[in-house]
Amino acid sequence: MKIDFLADTNILINLLEGDRRLAVYTEKLLAVSFVSEIELLGMKGISKNEIVISQALLDDCILLPYSNEIKEIAIKLRQERKISLPDSLIAATGLHYELPILTFDKGFSKIPSIHLLLIE
Repeated sequence: MKIDFLADTNILINLLEGDRRLAVYTEKLLAVSFVSEIELLGMKGISKNEIVISQALLDDCILLPYSNEIKEIAIKLRQERKISLPDSLIAATGLHYELPILTFDKGFSKIPSIHLLLIE
């Protein structure tokens, strides 16, 4: 089983909203960082129904867990450039697993070593 992409949280949100630009990616095997799981399910004001729907989407993805290696990469990324903690952890996860990151966030382009699939 080959994972095609690491989906940023904004990809998951847009998938849930039915963004047609992402239709081509629905046939791919997506992975998500533990950070995206927390961001998606931990949104303020999320309803029980939204949790069920979001969890169903997450269940169709491969969840990539936290590790010390990811932590060390994230620390280095934050030392080298201005990047949010969640983005540094998602980027570190992509780097650790050697996966391209699928995102709408141009901020990831600040990381030269990352394989980025930026949707505009």
